[in-house]
Amino acid sequence: MPASYAYLGPEGTFTEVALRTLPEAATRELIPYVSVQSALDAVRAGEAEAAFVPIENSVEGGITTTLDELVAGEPLMIYREVLLSITFALLVRPGTTLTDIKTVSAHPAAQPQVRNWLRKHLPDALWESAASNADAARLVQEGRYDAAFAGEFAAARYGLEALETGIHDAENAQTRFVLVGRPARPAAPTGADKTSVVLWQRDDHPGALRDLLGEFASRGINLMLLQSRPTGAGIGNYCFCIDAEGHISDRRMAETLMGLKRICLQVRFLGSYPRADIAPGAARPTLPGTSDAEFMAAADWVARCQDGRF
Repeated sequence: MPASYAYLGPEGTFTEVALRTLPEAATRELIPYVSVQSALDAVRAGEAEAAFVPIENSVEGGITTTLDELVAGEPLMIYREVLLSITFALLVRPGTTLTDIKTVSAHPAAQPQVRNWLRKHLPDALWESAASNADAARLVQEGRYDAAFAGEFAAARYGLEALETGIHDAENAQTRFVLVGRPARPAAPTGADKTSVVLWQRDDHPGALRDLLGEFASRGINLMLLQSRPTGAGIGNYCFCIDAEGHISDRRMAETLMGLKRICLQVRFLGSYPRADIAPGAARPTLPGTSDAEFMAAADWVARCQDGRF
Protein backbone atom coordinates (compact mmCIF):
# COMPACT_ATOMS: atom_id res chain seq x y z
CA MET A 1 0.00 0.00 0.00
CA PRO A 2 1.46 3.42 -0.94
CA ALA A 3 2.65 5.52 2.01
CA SER A 4 0.26 8.32 1.08
CA TYR A 5 -2.87 9.97 2.40
CA ALA A 6 -5.56 11.26 0.08
CA TYR A 7 -7.53 14.30 1.19
CA LEU A 8 -10.23 16.64 -0.05
CA GLY A 9 -8.34 19.19 -2.09
CA PRO A 10 -7.05 21.18 -3.77
CA GLU A 11 -4.25 22.56 -1.60
CA GLY A 12 -5.43 25.12 0.93
CA THR A 13 -8.55 23.40 2.26
CA PHE A 14 -9.52 23.20 5.92
CA THR A 15 -9.17 19.45 5.38
CA GLU A 16 -5.47 19.84 4.60
CA VAL A 17 -4.95 22.03 7.67
CA ALA A 18 -6.66 19.46 9.90
CA LEU A 19 -4.74 16.58 8.31
CA ARG A 20 -1.41 18.23 9.04
CA THR A 21 -2.21 18.17 12.76
CA LEU A 22 -1.79 14.37 12.72
CA PRO A 23 1.80 13.41 13.63
CA GLU A 24 1.83 10.61 11.05
CA ALA A 25 1.00 13.08 8.27
CA ALA A 26 4.62 14.24 8.37
CA THR A 27 5.75 10.80 7.17
CA ARG A 28 3.19 10.42 4.34
CA GLU A 29 2.82 11.92 0.92
CA LEU A 30 -0.34 14.06 1.07
CA ILE A 31 -2.27 13.95 -2.20
CA PRO A 32 -5.23 16.28 -2.86
CA TYR A 33 -8.30 14.89 -4.63
CA VAL A 34 -11.12 16.84 -6.20
CA SER A 35 -13.91 15.36 -4.08
CA VAL A 36 -14.68 13.26 -1.03
CA GLN A 37 -15.76 10.45 -3.34
CA SER A 38 -12.49 10.40 -5.28
CA ALA A 39 -10.40 10.51 -2.09
CA LEU A 40 -12.23 7.50 -0.63
CA ASP A 41 -12.14 5.67 -3.96
CA ALA A 42 -8.35 6.09 -3.97
CA VAL A 43 -8.25 4.00 -0.79
CA ARG A 44 -10.61 1.39 -2.21
CA ALA A 45 -8.45 1.15 -5.33
CA GLY A 46 -5.21 0.79 -3.35
CA GLU A 47 -3.85 4.12 -4.59
CA ALA A 48 -3.62 5.56 -1.07
CA GLU A 49 -3.14 4.14 2.41
CA ALA A 50 -5.93 6.27 3.86
CA ALA A 51 -8.17 9.23 3.09
CA PHE A 52 -8.86 12.25 5.25
CA VAL A 53 -12.28 13.85 4.79
CA PRO A 54 -14.83 16.01 6.65
CA ILE A 55 -17.74 14.11 8.19
CA GLU A 56 -19.60 16.47 10.55
CA ASN A 57 -19.83 20.12 11.53
CA SER A 58 -21.32 21.68 14.63
CA VAL A 59 -23.75 23.86 12.66
CA GLU A 60 -25.44 21.45 10.25
CA GLY A 61 -24.49 18.03 11.64
CA GLY A 62 -23.36 15.16 9.43
CA ILE A 63 -21.85 15.90 6.02
CA THR A 64 -24.07 13.82 3.80
CA THR A 65 -21.58 13.30 0.96
CA THR A 66 -19.15 11.57 3.30
CA LEU A 67 -21.82 9.61 5.16
CA ASP A 68 -23.33 8.34 1.90
CA GLU A 69 -19.92 7.25 0.61
CA LEU A 70 -19.26 5.29 3.82
CA VAL A 71 -22.75 3.75 3.71
CA ALA A 72 -22.42 2.47 0.14
CA GLY A 73 -19.69 0.71 -1.79
CA GLU A 74 -16.81 -1.41 -0.61
CA PRO A 75 -16.52 -1.16 3.20
CA LEU A 76 -14.06 1.28 4.74
CA MET A 77 -13.17 1.96 8.36
CA ILE A 78 -12.53 5.08 10.45
CA TYR A 79 -9.25 5.09 12.42
CA ARG A 80 -8.84 8.66 13.70
CA GLU A 81 -10.79 11.89 14.06
CA VAL A 82 -9.71 15.52 14.28
CA LEU A 83 -11.70 18.57 15.38
CA LEU A 84 -10.88 21.92 13.80
CA SER A 85 -12.32 25.31 14.74
CA ILE A 86 -13.64 27.02 11.62
CA THR A 87 -13.90 30.68 10.66
CA PHE A 88 -14.08 31.92 7.09
CA ALA A 89 -12.52 34.72 5.13
CA LEU A 90 -14.06 36.30 2.04
CA LEU A 91 -11.35 35.88 -0.60
CA VAL A 92 -11.35 38.06 -3.70
CA ARG A 93 -9.05 39.09 -6.51
CA PRO A 94 -6.97 42.16 -5.57
CA GLY A 95 -8.88 45.39 -5.97
CA THR A 96 -12.34 43.83 -5.60
CA THR A 97 -14.78 45.62 -3.28
CA LEU A 98 -18.01 44.38 -1.69
CA THR A 99 -20.05 46.27 -4.27
CA ASP A 100 -18.24 44.40 -7.06
CA ILE A 101 -19.31 40.98 -5.77
CA LYS A 102 -22.18 39.41 -7.70
CA THR A 103 -21.28 35.72 -7.23
CA VAL A 104 -19.82 33.85 -4.25
CA SER A 105 -18.72 30.23 -3.93
CA ALA A 106 -17.73 27.65 -1.31
CA HIS A 107 -18.35 24.04 -0.34
CA PRO A 108 -22.07 23.39 0.37
CA ALA A 109 -21.26 22.71 4.04
CA ALA A 110 -19.98 26.29 4.36
CA GLN A 111 -23.24 27.97 3.38
CA PRO A 112 -25.12 27.32 6.66
CA GLN A 113 -22.11 28.68 8.55
CA VAL A 114 -22.09 32.06 6.74
CA ARG A 115 -25.76 32.41 5.72
CA ASN A 116 -26.59 35.28 8.05
CA TRP A 117 -23.40 37.19 7.22
CA LEU A 118 -24.15 36.75 3.53
CA ARG A 119 -27.72 37.99 3.96
CA LYS A 120 -26.52 41.08 5.81
CA HIS A 121 -23.54 42.07 3.68
CA LEU A 122 -24.19 40.57 0.23
CA PRO A 123 -27.95 40.04 0.02
CA ASP A 124 -28.04 40.02 -3.79
CA ALA A 125 -25.00 37.83 -4.41
CA LEU A 126 -25.63 34.52 -6.19
CA TRP A 127 -24.35 31.44 -4.34
CA GLU A 128 -22.55 28.77 -6.39
CA SER A 129 -21.37 25.54 -4.76
CA ALA A 130 -17.84 24.22 -5.28
CA ALA A 131 -16.18 20.86 -4.59
CA SER A 132 -14.30 22.44 -1.67
CA ASN A 133 -13.63 25.88 -0.22
CA ALA A 134 -10.13 25.91 -1.70
CA ASP A 135 -11.55 24.92 -5.07
CA ALA A 136 -13.87 27.92 -4.79
CA ALA A 137 -10.79 30.10 -4.20
CA ARG A 138 -9.18 28.60 -7.30
CA LEU A 139 -12.28 29.42 -9.33
CA VAL A 140 -12.17 33.01 -8.10
CA GLN A 141 -8.52 33.19 -9.16
CA GLU A 142 -9.57 32.01 -12.63
CA GLY A 143 -12.32 34.65 -12.82
CA ARG A 144 -15.22 32.19 -12.63
CA TYR A 145 -16.66 33.78 -9.46
CA ASP A 146 -16.16 37.09 -7.69
CA ALA A 147 -15.53 35.82 -4.15
CA ALA A 148 -15.05 32.63 -2.14
CA PHE A 149 -15.58 31.69 1.49
CA ALA A 150 -12.44 29.81 2.52
CA GLY A 151 -9.69 29.80 5.10
CA GLU A 152 -7.66 32.99 5.21
CA PHE A 153 -4.55 30.83 4.76
CA ALA A 154 -5.72 29.96 1.21
CA ALA A 155 -5.41 33.56 0.00
CA ALA A 156 -1.68 33.49 -0.70
CA ARG A 157 -1.90 30.08 -2.37
CA TYR A 158 -4.34 31.42 -4.98
CA GLY A 159 -3.12 34.99 -5.35
CA LEU A 160 -6.17 36.44 -3.62
CA GLU A 161 -6.71 38.82 -0.73
CA ALA A 162 -8.97 38.53 2.28
CA LEU A 163 -11.59 41.26 1.96
CA GLU A 164 -13.22 40.19 5.25
CA THR A 165 -12.00 37.78 7.94
CA GLY A 166 -13.42 36.05 11.01
CA ILE A 167 -16.72 35.28 9.29
CA HIS A 168 -19.03 32.85 11.11
CA ASP A 169 -22.67 32.77 12.11
CA ALA A 170 -22.09 30.47 15.10
CA GLU A 171 -19.45 31.04 17.76
CA ASN A 172 -16.94 28.23 18.29
CA ALA A 173 -18.02 26.37 15.13
CA GLN A 174 -16.06 23.18 14.55
CA THR A 175 -15.75 20.59 11.80
CA ARG A 176 -14.91 16.96 12.48
CA PHE A 177 -12.62 15.15 10.06
CA VAL A 178 -11.87 11.43 9.90
CA LEU A 179 -9.00 9.30 8.67
CA VAL A 180 -10.47 6.40 6.71
CA GLY A 181 -8.73 3.24 5.55
CA ARG A 182 -9.43 -0.31 4.52
CA PRO A 183 -10.92 -2.59 7.21
CA ALA A 184 -8.45 -4.01 9.74
CA ARG A 185 -8.23 -4.62 13.47
CA PRO A 186 -9.27 -1.48 15.40
CA ALA A 187 -6.67 0.23 17.55
CA ALA A 188 -6.64 -0.70 21.24
CA PRO A 189 -9.16 1.19 23.42
CA THR A 190 -7.98 4.39 25.08
CA GLY A 191 -10.77 4.81 27.62
CA ALA A 192 -12.23 7.66 25.55
CA ASP A 193 -13.39 6.12 22.30
CA LYS A 194 -16.17 6.29 19.76
CA THR A 195 -17.80 3.54 17.69
CA SER A 196 -19.51 4.27 14.38
CA VAL A 197 -22.05 1.99 12.67
CA VAL A 198 -24.71 2.08 9.95
CA LEU A 199 -27.98 0.23 10.62
CA TRP A 200 -30.66 -0.98 8.21
CA GLN A 201 -34.06 -1.94 9.65
CA ARG A 202 -35.35 -5.41 8.88
CA ASP A 203 -38.82 -3.97 8.24
CA ASP A 204 -40.78 -0.80 8.84
CA HIS A 205 -43.09 -1.07 11.86
CA PRO A 206 -44.16 1.09 14.82
CA GLY A 207 -41.29 1.29 17.29
CA ALA A 208 -38.65 0.03 14.84
CA LEU A 209 -36.22 2.88 15.57
CA ARG A 210 -36.96 2.56 19.30
CA ASP A 211 -35.93 -1.09 19.09
CA LEU A 212 -32.58 -0.12 17.54
CA LEU A 213 -31.91 2.64 20.04
CA GLY A 214 -32.98 0.38 22.90
CA GLU A 215 -29.97 -1.85 22.26
CA PHE A 216 -27.76 1.11 23.20
CA ALA A 217 -29.91 2.50 26.01
CA SER A 218 -30.35 -0.81 27.83
CA ARG A 219 -26.56 -1.09 28.13
CA GLY A 220 -25.94 2.50 29.19
CA ILE A 221 -24.34 3.64 25.92
CA ASN A 222 -24.70 7.31 24.99
CA LEU A 223 -25.21 8.29 21.33
CA MET A 224 -23.20 11.17 19.88
CA LEU A 225 -24.66 11.23 16.35
CA LEU A 226 -27.88 9.85 14.88
CA GLN A 227 -28.64 10.69 11.27
CA SER A 228 -30.95 9.00 8.79
CA ARG A 229 -29.93 8.64 5.15
CA PRO A 230 -32.10 7.42 2.25
CA THR A 231 -31.17 3.98 0.94
CA GLY A 232 -32.24 4.75 -2.63
CA ALA A 233 -34.83 1.97 -2.50
CA GLY A 234 -37.80 4.38 -2.52
CA ILE A 235 -39.50 7.02 -0.40
CA GLY A 236 -39.48 6.12 3.28
CA ASN A 237 -36.53 3.71 3.07
CA TYR A 238 -33.73 4.89 5.35
CA CYS A 239 -30.65 3.62 7.10
CA PHE A 240 -29.24 5.18 10.27
CA CYS A 241 -25.70 6.45 10.82
CA ILE A 242 -24.79 6.32 14.51
CA ASP A 243 -21.79 7.37 16.59
CA ALA A 244 -21.80 5.99 20.14
CA GLU A 245 -19.50 6.34 23.13
CA GLY A 246 -17.26 3.32 23.67
CA HIS A 247 -15.09 0.76 21.90
CA ILE A 248 -15.98 -2.55 20.29
CA SER A 249 -13.72 -4.31 22.81
CA ASP A 250 -15.93 -3.04 25.67
CA ARG A 251 -18.30 -5.79 26.74
CA ARG A 252 -21.32 -3.50 26.67
CA MET A 253 -20.51 -2.29 23.14
CA ALA A 254 -19.82 -5.80 21.87
CA GLU A 255 -23.14 -7.03 23.27
CA THR A 256 -24.91 -4.02 21.76
CA LEU A 257 -23.49 -4.81 18.34
CA MET A 258 -24.52 -8.44 18.70
CA GLY A 259 -28.03 -7.34 19.62
CA LEU A 260 -28.18 -5.04 16.60
CA LYS A 261 -26.90 -7.80 14.32
CA ARG A 262 -29.77 -10.02 15.49
CA ILE A 263 -32.56 -7.51 14.83
CA CYS A 264 -31.26 -5.49 11.86
CA LEU A 265 -31.36 -6.39 8.20
CA GLN A 266 -27.76 -5.22 7.93
CA VAL A 267 -25.13 -3.65 10.18
CA ARG A 268 -22.01 -1.96 8.81
CA PHE A 269 -19.22 -1.44 11.35
CA LEU A 270 -17.34 1.78 10.56
CA GLY A 271 -14.77 1.54 13.31
CA SER A 272 -13.86 2.17 16.94
CA TYR A 273 -11.34 4.98 17.38
CA PRO A 274 -10.11 7.60 19.88
CA ARG A 275 -12.34 10.61 20.50
CA ALA A 276 -10.83 13.99 19.68
CA ASP A 277 -12.90 15.98 22.16
CA ILE A 278 -11.58 14.48 25.41
CA ALA A 279 -8.33 13.01 26.69
CA PRO A 280 -7.72 9.23 26.87
CA GLY A 281 -9.33 7.76 29.95
CA ALA A 282 -11.60 10.76 30.48
CA ALA A 283 -14.86 9.24 29.24
CA ARG A 284 -17.94 9.62 31.44
CA PRO A 285 -18.33 6.91 34.12
CA THR A 286 -20.43 3.92 33.09
CA LEU A 287 -23.90 3.55 34.54
CA PRO A 288 -24.38 0.97 37.31
CA GLY A 289 -24.48 -2.51 35.84
CA THR A 290 -22.75 -1.63 32.55
CA SER A 291 -19.02 -1.92 33.32
CA ASP A 292 -16.93 -4.72 31.82
CA ALA A 293 -16.47 -6.21 35.28
CA GLU A 294 -20.23 -6.34 35.85
CA PHE A 295 -20.85 -7.91 32.44
CA MET A 296 -18.20 -10.53 33.17
CA ALA A 297 -19.63 -11.22 36.64
CA ALA A 298 -23.11 -11.66 35.15
CA ALA A 299 -21.79 -14.06 32.50
CA ASP A 300 -19.96 -16.04 35.19
CA TRP A 301 -23.17 -16.25 37.25
CA VAL A 302 -25.11 -17.64 34.27
CA ALA A 303 -22.38 -20.22 33.69
CA ARG A 304 -22.55 -21.28 37.33
CA CYS A 305 -26.32 -21.56 37.12
CA GLN A 306 -25.95 -23.80 34.06
CA ASP A 307 -23.60 -26.00 36.04
CA GLY A 308 -25.86 -26.08 39.11
CA ARG A 309 -23.34 -24.12 41.18
CA PHE A 310 -25.51 -21.13 42.08
